[in-house]
Amino acid sequence: MLYAIETEGITKKFDEITAVNNVSISVEPGELFGLLGPNGAGKTTLISMLSTMIEPSGGRARVWDFDVIKDASSVRQNIGVVFQDTTLDDRLTGRENLDLHGRLYGLDGKTRKKRINEVLSLVELSERADAIVRTYSGGMMRRLEIARGLMHHPHVLFLDEPTLGLDPQTRNHIWEYIKILNKEEGVTIVLTTHYMEEADHLCGRIAIIDHGEIVALDTPTALKSALGGDVIILEIEKPDEIARLCDIYSRNGCANIISKKGNEVFITVENGEHQIPHILNLASSAGISILSVNLRKPTLDDVFLHHTGRAIRDKEVSEVERVGYIIRSRRK
Repeated sequence: MLYAIETEGITKKFDEITAVNNVSISVEPGELFGLLGPNGAGKTTLISMLSTMIEPSGGRARVWDFDVIKDASSVRQNIGVVFQDTTLDDRLTGRENLDLHGRLYGLDGKTRKKRINEVLSLVELSERADAIVRTYSGGMMRRLEIARGLMHHPHVLFLDEPTLGLDPQTRNHIWEYIKILNKEEGVTIVLTTHYMEEADHLCGRIAIIDHGEIVALDTPTALKSALGGDVIILEIEKPDEIARLCDIYSRNGCANIISKKGNEVFITVENGEHQIPHILNLASSAGISILSVNLRKPTLDDVFLHHTGRAIRDKEVSEVERVGYIIRSRRK
């Protein structure tokens, strides 16, 4: 087995909507791999196919060397999944939720008891193990779900938006648990997120997905370095002049990459602080008013903007909403 996960042109269509389009990726054993994209980009659909929740419309995929269609049962035995929405039984205790999960995976009583203590300790919930889950905070529930996903010693763990809706402090704590289980448990992790800082902080490699397609794939450092130099952000007084200003900079050759969003122009250059006077002079000579100037190093936001032409949060329609629209249309 070369890869923990390998896909070749995997595709999923819902009538006229293509949620995932011809995606080919490979994830090595022990890797912490990120799928970064806005809501509705195809992240959850891709995870659903890899975890055998839905069948692909085309292409092939293998998880831990098992085909997701032909060997679905074997795939399930080797994976753990933490969904976006909680699936815990809040009328049971934390320990009872874990025990039920262990029974479903055929773990004997002795093994279940040992493993429950191990995973509770890993996510620091031992003291609340016998409390009813409905008394847990959102962060505690998420930690319990991660513990549950690890109960049967999976080789691959899918975390679908694991920190969605959590406060910044709790999110940081979840990040630390994810890094620990990746290193200490040796679990291959595939993490979906639309939080740039989460992908940057956790993932060894990131695949940026948009409109169901992979538009970039590399380490966070390499993705940012590919833009080159510094990013200069210009806020333009009149948005209808942005296209003309971009054309001026392109013809002048003063920028490596030029992007735009709203009334802002993003320019990547070498030695940004030395380039600002020249860039402002070009705008002034053209009679274009600049309201503000900001200089910083490239971020994953800049990478996403470069590859897609828009910011990651410009798109807020979820895949569930899109599929729901199809279902509602069929009922008419």
